Amino acid sequence: MTLSTAFTRLFGVRHPIALAPMGGSAGGELAAAVSRGGGLGLLGAGGGDPEWLARELPIVAGAGVPWGVGFQAWATTIEVIELTLEHGPGAVMFSFGDPGPFVERVHEAGAAVIIQVTDLEEARQALDLGADVVVAQGTESGGHGARHGRSTLPFVAVVVDLAQGVPVLAAGGIADGRGLAAVLALGAAGAVIGTRFQATSEALVDPSTAKALVEGRGQDTERNRILDIARNSRWPSRYTARTLGHPYLDRWRSREAELAADPAAARLAYEGEVARGDVPASPVWAGEGVDLVTDLPPAADLVAALASEAGRALARAGRD
Repeated sequence: MTLSTAFTRLFGVRHPIALAPMGGSAGGELAAAVSRGGGLGLLGAGGGDPEWLARELPIVAGAGVPWGVGFQAWATTIEVIELTLEHGPGAVMFSFGDPGPFVERVHEAGAAVIIQVTDLEEARQALDLGADVVVAQGTESGGHGARHGRSTLPFVAVVVDLAQGVPVLAAGGIADGRGLAAVLALGAAGAVIGTRFQATSEALVDPSTAKALVEGRGQDTERNRILDIARNSRWPSRYTARTLGHPYLDRWRSREAELAADPAAARLAYEGEVARGDVPASPVWAGEGVDLVTDLPPAADLVAALASEAGRALARAGRD
């Protein structure tokens, strides 16, 4: 079954699958591999570190496949956007914050604008700004998202209705073809998948992180701000992050305000424990679909497997 949607037609890709632009771990090799597999690889630029971009952008830009890049809107700058546009991405995705200052410039460069939203107000803003694609992110997602967001399936459905023909991608808790099939049935044009692609051979993650993802379970994940506070991260307080378990979560759960009262001391203590090996150096960002991560395949093979499984799921549903 060929899963042709408005998303696949817009970007000239075979499968309605996009790589979540996970900050740091979705590097050039992973983005290129997803695109070679028939999806849309999105480089995870975060706020836009120039040195990181200088290393990773040429890798995906030179692969000869459709590709894009994703930024945290609250953390990036127009200068970084300009630097990225010089490499000719087909799409630029913005998440978390106001993408308004960047949309016109991206369109002028001939790239599509993808805007990720976490509530209906953000969805309306994205449509008013002229987003070519809207990503509806549910709270099941790994990494950062809205503190007071909504679950993926009901949220996707209402955003599809609101978008009135603008392609909508679903994000959050989708880690196999059945999940992709489910959101296609809701009217989404595809899915943005993160945690599952973080556990691939091309992802820029430490082997210990990959091992934790394979062994992790959805019930082991938790959405919190504790690790951002402890690490003195600049993430705005309206966004929490879903991670696998961590010693700091047990220690500071329900005590975020106390931890945040002296952020400098919190960071010093955290860094000291990391240096002594008492706590992991980095959180393991993981969504609730982490149970479905059982191996570390090449990303291109994974794209094909997800699309094939989605096709079988949709065909099976049609027979039942």
